[in-house]
Amino acid sequence: MQLRAHPHHRGHADAAFTLIEVALAMGLLFAMTFVLLQVTSTNLKIAKLLQRTTVDASSLAAELSLTNQLTEGTEAGDFGELYPDHEWRREIALVGTNGLFSVRFEVFNARDRKPESELVILLYRPDSAQRAGGGSLRPGGNR
Repeated sequence: MQLRAHPHHRGHADAAFTLIEVALAMGLLFAMTFVLLQVTSTNLKIAKLLQRTTVDASSLAAELSLTNQLTEGTEAGDFGELYPDHEWRREIALVGTNGLFSVRFEVFNARDRKPESELVILLYRPDSAQRAGGGSLRPGGNR
C-alpha cells in the first residue's frame, strides 16, 4: 500500500520565503526607516527655529507709524528687558517738500554689533514737512 500526499499539502520548499524576497523586504524596511528619520530630523530643526526669538525691525516701524509728526535725524535705543542683548537705530530723512519721509531701521546685537534686521519705510506726514527756510508748515499756511 502506497501513501499518497494530500492534494492541499505543500512541500517543504513551497512554504518558505526565498532569499530575494527577504532581501527586498529588508531593503524596503530600511528605506522607509531612513525616510521617517529624515522627516523627523527636519521637523525638529524647524521646531527649533520657530522657538528662537528674533528681534524684528517691524515692531519699531509699527510704533513710529502711530506718531503724527516726524523730525529728521538719527535716534538709537534698546529694547529694555524684552530683548536685553539688542539695540536699535533709526534714521529719519525728508524725501521732498510734501511731507514724505524715509525711515531706515536697524536692529543689531549689542555684544558684537552684528546686524540682525533692517527695514526701510516711507511715511507721509504733511504736518512735519520742513520749509526751505527751516520752519515747519502747518495746514492752512500758518507757521
